[in-house]
Amino acid sequence: MGGDIALWMLGLLIFLILLGVHIGISLALCSALGVYLMLGSTEAALSILGNTAYEAIRKDVFAVIPLFVLMGDFISRSGAASDLYRVCDRALRRLPGRLAIATIAGNTVFAAVTGVSIAAAAAFSRIAYPEMKKVGYKQTFALGAVAGSACLGMLIPPSVLLIVWAILTEMSVGALFIAGIVPGIILAILFSAYVIIAAIRNPEIAPAFEGDTVEMTPAEIKSELIGGIGILFLILLVIGGIWTGVFTPTEAAGFGAIGALLIGIVKGMRWREIVDAIFQAGRTTAPIMFLLITAQMYSRLLAIGGAVNYIKALFLGMGVDPFLVIGLMMVIWIILGMLIDSVSIILLTVPIFAPIAATFGIDPIAFAIFGILVIEAGLLTPPFGLLVYTVKGAVPDPTVTLAQIFKGSTPYFLLILVAALLVLFIPALATWLPKLML
Repeated sequence: MGGDIALWMLGLLIFLILLGVHIGISLALCSALGVYLMLGSTEAALSILGNTAYEAIRKDVFAVIPLFVLMGDFISRSGAASDLYRVCDRALRRLPGRLAIATIAGNTVFAAVTGVSIAAAAAFSRIAYPEMKKVGYKQTFALGAVAGSACLGMLIPPSVLLIVWAILTEMSVGALFIAGIVPGIILAILFSAYVIIAAIRNPEIAPAFEGDTVEMTPAEIKSELIGGIGILFLILLVIGGIWTGVFTPTEAAGFGAIGALLIGIVKGMRWREIVDAIFQAGRTTAPIMFLLITAQMYSRLLAIGGAVNYIKALFLGMGVDPFLVIGLMMVIWIILGMLIDSVSIILLTVPIFAPIAATFGIDPIAFAIFGILVIEAGLLTPPFGLLVYTVKGAVPDPTVTLAQIFKGSTPYFLLILVAALLVLFIPALATWLPKLML
């Protein structure tokens, strides 16, 4: 009976989301109604859900999200992203499509201090796109480089999605952070290889130019050194601290936020900008925290009702090939990516998908990275790819259309799926570094 109720509540949850009810409200309503129907007591249902919410929010790991978001906001507002882009541009000046590759390289490094793809998309829409457009890059090609490479922010640590996944599955945040490094680098290499091949085959989409001949003033050199070295310092502090065991992820997030604040002050941030960054971090993380609380309630509903065991038994009883089930998960993730944001996708599916994957013998760390990659691809899928809308809103060009961004980002969407399949079939890409270092 409990399993049936849990499945009915899952159907009701999907129905409410399709009606446009906020996913957090939908999760809370379905969890409360489901537990009430199972227990037959309002008092017992409210007590269980209240304790679940309290136990969820009091975990130390929840502090990681606002601190990493704050670190990213400080870096974004300090202008360090612009410094990083210019450094990458000059370092890669001999490569075809160098500005697009500089965008990918900049996003790869920028991802290591933000953890949010939207921040990278917004920053590089204003920094990289105008530079590419100015020297004659084809509009769709330039837009695709910005939107596609921004996805790296969801994989390369620190990543909000990895933190959410770890919280839901009770995995180590540090292990998932380290696991995302190699696949993230592989994805960046795939993106860069595509740009180089495309630029060689059709030079008109990425004309060569000699932008490195422009003389820099001492002030510009100083600014770039501070921004570039500052970001590298933060990466060493945060990722290196977790890697070596000096910091827990929560401690690393705190020191990272302090380091980002110091970089911002040196770069000229004033009190008003610091306060705005703090408020923006709060506006970004408060909805995520609410979603995480309601997701824990939803997970408790599934646990009490035995829904996960019921679905596992259903698949195992049918004798379906495990990779067909994984393929179905990919399709569900991509379809959901067309409709809702990545955090919501994880909250809805991971409590069900992760135990099923474990039953099939798939390494939990490899499955987490595989899942994040597929969900990343959803950020670029029409009609509601979140990163596409972010680029459209941030890019300083009124002639840009959503269709152009979707078209330009399609190769990156496909390459993300390629990287996901590589991790699925070669789990060591994600697992060997955590096993080696942690």
